[in-house]
Amino acid sequence: MERYDCGAPTESPSLTTTQVTIHVPGNHLMGPLLGERDESLRAIEQAFPDADVHVRGNEIAIGGDGAEVVAQLFGELITLLQAGEVIDGPLLARTIDMVKADERPSEVLTSDILRAPRGRHVRPKTAGQKAYVDAIAANIVTFGVGPAGTGKSWLAVAMAVQALQQKQVDRIILTRPAVEAGERLGFLPGDLMAKVDPYLRPLYDALHDMVDAESAARLLERGVVEVAPLAFMRGRTLNNSFIILDEAQNTTPEQMKMFLTRIGFGSKAVVTGDTTQVDVPGGRSGLGGLEQILSGIDGLAFVRLGRRDVVRHRIVADIVRAYEEHDAADRGDRR
Repeated sequence: MERYDCGAPTESPSLTTTQVTIHVPGNHLMGPLLGERDESLRAIEQAFPDADVHVRGNEIAIGGDGAEVVAQLFGELITLLQAGEVIDGPLLARTIDMVKADERPSEVLTSDILRAPRGRHVRPKTAGQKAYVDAIAANIVTFGVGPAGTGKSWLAVAMAVQALQQKQVDRIILTRPAVEAGERLGFLPGDLMAKVDPYLRPLYDALHDMVDAESAARLLERGVVEVAPLAFMRGRTLNNSFIILDEAQNTTPEQMKMFLTRIGFGSKAVVTGDTTQVDVPGGRSGLGGLEQILSGIDGLAFVRLGRRDVVRHRIVADIVRAYEEHDAADRGDRR
C-alpha cells in the first residue's frame, strides 16, 4: 500500500495489488477537490476506468491499474487548490491530460506572469504554453507557431506588459499585416487607420485583458503602447521595445525580413502565426520555411504549439485535429 500525505508516497512491498491512500490536508479542500455533487470525482473515474477510487472522510483510497497515476493526479489537484486555483471542468481536463503525459501541472499552472485587473492571475495553461513563455523570457526573438486558441498572442502581450511593468523595456509595439481574408480594405469606411483598425482589434483586446481600460487608454495616448499595421514599421529602428508581430503567416518573405531587421538594442520580439491559415496573396508566407533559414542563431527560438495547447472550448481542439487529419490525408493522396 502507498499513502500520500500531502503528496508524499510510501510503499509496502508485501501487497501484490497497488493501493494508494491520499490524506487530504484539510476538510475544506474536499468539496473543491471532488467538485459539486462529486462531478470532478466522476470525471476522474471516467478518465481512469481501471482504477477504483473510494472516499472516506478526508482520505481517498485508490486501487487497481493506474492507481499511482490517479494518486499523482489527486496530489497535483491538491497543490493547485492550495495555490488558489479553482478546479473547474476545463482545468480538470487539462490537468488529467498533463498527468497522463507525465507532466507536472502544478509547475505549469501556478507560474504567474502578472496580476491582471480584478485580481486575476495570468498564467500558462499547458506545458506547451509554459515552454513558450520560458522561451520568450530567455531569448531576444521568439517564434510562436500553432493553431487558433493556443494563446500565442495573448501570452505574448502578457509577457510584454510584464516587461514594461518591470522596466525592462520603455514601450510595447503591437503590429499585424493588414491582409484581407475574403474582404477588401477599400470597402471599409474612414482613413487608413480606421480601415486597418479591425485587423488590430485582437491586439487591443489582449491588452485590455492585461491592464484596466483607463490604464490602457493612458498607455496608448502617451505612445508607451503603439498598435500599428506592419507597413508602419518600415524604415524604423526599434530600441528598448517589446515588439509583437501577430498573424505573421500573412507576411510576405520581404515583409518578414523587414520586420526582423527593425529590432534594435535592448529590444525583444515575439512573432506569432498559424501556418494553416495563410491569407497572403499567392500563398508566399514569410513564416513558411523560416525555421530552416534562421536555425543556429543564438538568442532566437521557435516554439510549436499544438492542439493539446488549445485552451478555448474543447470543440476547438477537435476541429483543429479534424483539419490536421484531413491535411495529412490530402498530402498522402497527392503523393
